[in-house]
Order: sequence, then structure tokens, then C-alpha cells
Amino acid sequence: MQQGMRMVKNDVQTHMNIFVFIFVLFLMGMIFGAVIVNSMNFVQKQDLFFYLKQFFEQQTMIGGTGKATLWKDSVLYHLKYMLLLFLLGISVIGMPIITVLLFIKGLVIGFSVGFLVNQMGWYGLLISSVSIAPQNVIIIPVYLIAGSLALIFSLTLCKQLFIRRVHQPIMKGFLRYSALFGALIAILMVSSVVEVFLSNTFLEYVLKWIYK
Repeated sequence: MQQGMRMVKNDVQTHMNIFVFIFVLFLMGMIFGAVIVNSMNFVQKQDLFFYLKQFFEQQTMIGGTGKATLWKDSVLYHLKYMLLLFLLGISVIGMPIITVLLFIKGLVIGFSVGFLVNQMGWYGLLISSVSIAPQNVIIIPVYLIAGSLALIFSLTLCKQLFIRRVHQPIMKGFLRYSALFGALIAILMVSSVVEVFLSNTFLEYVLKWIYK
């Protein structure tokens, strides 16, 4: 166990530049998402806000039903996303797609928070705090680590294929790569619980307070 932790620590130190790159890329995605909100015209914002308001009003009427279904949907979403990152990591051509996926992830979060605050002010900030922030405290670091691991493994494969002097035990690295992804997926299961049973409950109370 201690040896495994030491190996992970050494890998993090060795590839710190990749972890920083992924973090900066994600941050740029969030900033770009907020910029998109400001670049939208009045009609576009009103149209989108109309549908968002309808969704909020439906949430206040639905209440706490369908939690199990929501949890299942959340788990399936995370499994698909992580599986995609995992498969891209074991392919040589996956590197640019990994960076695009993480940039888009940041963009979506930046746009969501930016739009809510832009249209609803402090109410939007409150809604973002209860519905987006709690689970993303877990989700964002997990996806950043997963993206970094996928990028590192993909780079390792490229070195093996194109630089003949580099010889690393790929199977051993693959098993460790798979184990780390398995651990990250387990953590995401916890984030799904937080999202469905904590964030959604808080969101329902806040929306009822705002719209009733």
C-alpha cells in the first residue's frame, strides 16, 4: 500500500507540468463559458432564461420524486464520461480529444454559473451554490486527475511507439492506470449521491422560497 502511494506521489511530481496544464485548460474553459454569456444578445438570454424558469417551476411541483432514477442517470453519465477518457488514454490519437473534453467541461460549468448570476443576480448565485457547487467540489478534481492520467498514459504509449530508446513495462503501467480510474469512478459514485440527495434537495427548498 505504502509502495503504491509512493509510486503515485512520484508520478505526480514527474508529470506536474501535465497536471498544471490540465488545470489551466479547465480554468480557461470556465472563463470562456462566462465570456459566452456576456456575448449573448438580449433575445438569446431571454429565450434561454424562459426555458430555465420553466424547469425551475417544474422542480418546485415535482418535489422529491424520482431520486433513484436521477441517481442512476448521474452514475451512468459519469461512467460513460470516465470510460471515454479511459479509452482515449489507451489510444495514441486520444490526446487532443482529452484536452477538448476537459475544456468543454469547464466551459459548461462557467456558462451555467455565469448565466444564472447574469440573469438572476444574487438569487442565481444562491442557486449555483446549492445546485452546482456541492457535487462539483468532488467532480472537478476527479475529472482533472482522470484527464491528466489519460494524457500521461497516452504520452507514454507514444514514447513507446516512436522513441525506440524508451522501454517501460506497459502492462504494469496499464494495470495501475486501470486501478486509479477504478478508484476515481468509486469517488464519482459518492458525488452522484451528493448531487441527487443533497444538491437537489437544497435546490428544491431554494426554488420554493424564490417562486412561492
